[in-house]
Amino acid sequence: MTYTVTKAVKWGNSMSKHANSSPKKSKYYLLLVALIIISVITIISSFAIGYYKIPIKDILTFILKGEKHVPSNIAIIIKRIRFPRIVAAFMIGAGLSIAGASYQGMFKNPLVSPDILGVSTGAGLGAALAIVLDYPNIMIQLMAFVFGIVVVFLAYLIGTRTKYRQEVSLILAGTMLGTLCSSFITLIKYLADPYEKLPAITYWLMGSLSRVNNKALLFSVIPMVIGIVILYLLRWRLNILTLNDEEALAIGVNPKSVRLIAIIGATLISASSVCLGGIIGWVGLMIPHITRGLVGADYRRTLPISFLIGGTFLLIMDNLARTLYAMEIPLGVLTSLFGAPFFIVLIIRGGNR
Repeated sequence: MTYTVTKAVKWGNSMSKHANSSPKKSKYYLLLVALIIISVITIISSFAIGYYKIPIKDILTFILKGEKHVPSNIAIIIKRIRFPRIVAAFMIGAGLSIAGASYQGMFKNPLVSPDILGVSTGAGLGAALAIVLDYPNIMIQLMAFVFGIVVVFLAYLIGTRTKYRQEVSLILAGTMLGTLCSSFITLIKYLADPYEKLPAITYWLMGSLSRVNNKALLFSVIPMVIGIVILYLLRWRLNILTLNDEEALAIGVNPKSVRLIAIIGATLISASSVCLGGIIGWVGLMIPHITRGLVGADYRRTLPISFLIGGTFLLIMDNLARTLYAMEIPLGVLTSLFGAPFFIVLIIRGGNR
């Protein structure tokens, strides 16, 4: 016990040195303000992008003066089509980035993503079942959300009942349950109607925001915001989870309780994101690496910066998805095209070092 406390004291000293060696507060706040400005500019610009071009002047008039001061057709496009889609893209990117950053520290593994406990494949299974059963869009969302949460709950239940380290057990349980869900999804696709149901399932699984409306947005964004708030309130304790459990206990933090609360927050984010936009990969894996390169590994800085970079990144990807080609490109395909080369470069740079 004395050895553990000594290590905890050394850890505290090392954290202080790290804080002094990391970018100064002024630089951090400068970066924060710059990213906020970039995010706002990207959001406003996104309203102008699409097959129906809207002048920036009309967008600013709509925001500052209200819908009565712009043509009715422009007001309808902004309110009913572009507003829910833009908010959904930004919130999904921001939420997945925060969830991924939290998981990478919690599991002490830089290759962990928000779907490591099977939430994405679980939600995909729920959505595939709902599509086959010809349920309406709101039921597809609901079943995706519920199945995603149930799979993570089962992974946690299994992972905490083994003799291995909890982090390893959770990852193994999540991977196995994710594989099981993927098998059921494949079976459903094999048995589904090849002319209607199969294309709908396949397109949903590739990730897209084409069907997002205000009702769907409201259903998903509330639990997403709750999850983001939970993780942000845990930002100091997430730093502690990067230690061994014995060291965390010596500092006065119960790692199992913090880990459970963090999993709940990340699961709310991930399940809400998947039920709103389908399976969109790489965001929660890639953005935290970029963030740590800018501000270090302190979660008090990592989470806000990840929120802004992730939201802006996915919003840009969605703008490209709906404008690059005559037909809309699945959003998950674009994020993969950017994410995979990013990690190839990361691996090469890491190997050289």
